[in-house]
Amino acid sequence: MSNDAIVVIGGGHAGAQICATLAELGQAHRVHLVCEEASLPYQRPPLSKAFFKKNDEPIQLIRAQTWFDQQGITVHLGDAVKNIDLQARVAHLASNKSLPFSKLVFATGTRSRRLAELPPSIENVHLLRTAQDAQQLRDTLPDTEQFTFIGGGFIGLELAATLNALGKKVTVLEVSPRLLARSISLELSEHVLKTHRDAGIDIRLQCDIKGYKFEGQRLTHIELKDDLLSVDRVLLGIGAQPELTLAQSIGLSCEGGIVVDDQMRASVPDVWAIGDCTVFPYAPMGGSLRLESIQNANDQAKVAAHSIMGQAASYKPTPWFWSEQGAMRLQMVGLMPKEPTTFKRAGANEQAFSLFHYDQGALACVESVNSVMDHMMAKKFFELGIHPSPQEICNPAVALKSLVP
Repeated sequence: MSNDAIVVIGGGHAGAQICATLAELGQAHRVHLVCEEASLPYQRPPLSKAFFKKNDEPIQLIRAQTWFDQQGITVHLGDAVKNIDLQARVAHLASNKSLPFSKLVFATGTRSRRLAELPPSIENVHLLRTAQDAQQLRDTLPDTEQFTFIGGGFIGLELAATLNALGKKVTVLEVSPRLLARSISLELSEHVLKTHRDAGIDIRLQCDIKGYKFEGQRLTHIELKDDLLSVDRVLLGIGAQPELTLAQSIGLSCEGGIVVDDQMRASVPDVWAIGDCTVFPYAPMGGSLRLESIQNANDQAKVAAHSIMGQAASYKPTPWFWSEQGAMRLQMVGLMPKEPTTFKRAGANEQAFSLFHYDQGALACVESVNSVMDHMMAKKFFELGIHPSPQEICNPAVALKSLVP
């Protein structure tokens, strides 16, 4: 193996994208992609939706093995990096392989949060982070009629809506006073809650879980303040945390994520980090930000690849996200201010609208429900620095695309 190798740790969207960009730059032959999972990088969003709708729905690979072979990229599957000798510039794998490198890229992503009271040995408690998680859960569908979700985050609500549409009885236990409180506005949160409840999902807010009852290695009941809830199968949707173990072991600066600059360079020379595991400069907030989104991972990977090659590159993101929850397609661009002034733009029907949130007269965030065109135009507004007036966006006769010069 050549000493000019670029070793990429992590086989998610960020890892796949940096491989693709380095291939475009003629550097594929230098790349070693190290995947802890036994699968090539695959699409994550379908795992909470389409994957459960058909028993034979396959995992959707981002790139086939033939593409990696044709590009000359070496992929190490099911073989995690165990330790890194930064001085010798060698990554040591679980299989005892040693990979010398000249450049190192962390694309380690996140890991699901667990509850200490519900260890991995409890057989009917599940996570949904990997393809293996999804496959194990899908295998239980024929014999499971009732699913209980602890936590009402995006992935949990997507899967709850999917299982509800399959005729399963679904209960969601959320500790907060509203759904998705850290991510979306109160107005949108109330709409999401009503839509799911109208569809038949039992959503309980401000749940105070007092304890758990077990029979052997199965969880049988969740003790709530006013109820003893019988459970069949439980999913934990209490968020994720960046995977920092390796980064911290070699002394990278980590503050809620691997700290990087606008070229995705970490605090140690010739080391980069990309994707959900990073904390990066974000000028609109006057500080740093960590995002969990595929677009963020892909864009950071492109910047890092150019930076590795010594080319001018700078990451200045316009954050945007999306989530499909049953009949709702939620799309958001920008970040929610603490005290927004909000204006609603009506859509084609009661289930379609957009919320435009202003901060001191400047457009800060747009949330769209089943309004794809509004979302596309909102992205343009942010990219071009356009701030349409509330009168313009609230007037249904005004086509938003007419406001783009």
